[in-house]
Amino acid sequence: MLELLAILSAAAAGGLRLALPLLLIGLLQGPQLWSAVPLLGQLSPYWVVGVLTGWAFLELFLRGHPWGYRLIILVQLCFSPFVGALLGMTVATATATPQWLVGTLSGLFALVVQLVQVGWFYRLGKLPRWLVVAQDILCILLILFALKAPTQGGLIALLLLWLVVRSAKDWRQQQQRTQKQLR
Repeated sequence: MLELLAILSAAAAGGLRLALPLLLIGLLQGPQLWSAVPLLGQLSPYWVVGVLTGWAFLELFLRGHPWGYRLIILVQLCFSPFVGALLGMTVATATATPQWLVGTLSGLFALVVQLVQVGWFYRLGKLPRWLVVAQDILCILLILFALKAPTQGGLIALLLLWLVVRSAKDWRQQQQRTQKQLR
């Protein structure tokens, strides 16, 4: 059960940001860096650090421009299932569940979280600065909890899933009300 909560926590972090959780996973593993991360463990650590650091800064600094924010959202939407799957498979080391199943479920969870972020972006026009900072802090906490305290991280991920479902339900109800008014 703890493995499942850790997987959910890591996948939720992958749904919030792309580079930051992968960068944290590598740096927290010490001298091995990304040796436990599928696919990234086969690449040069210098390249991985450079690319992930560069993208983390782009995610942070391009949010001030409308075109930059849209570019970041598009890239995050495309790559969040992949990053969520990598993070889920990295955290799930001692589970007997097949890696492909862990990767698929964690990738889908990350995609759902990212889809709701896109929905909120188009609903509000631009996310407030405090919300962006809160997302970064939540992403860092989710990775730390996935590695050190999976119960707390999993509970936060489940609360995030509840917010995702609640948002989707509210949007659907509002769309139905709008359609009734148009008729």
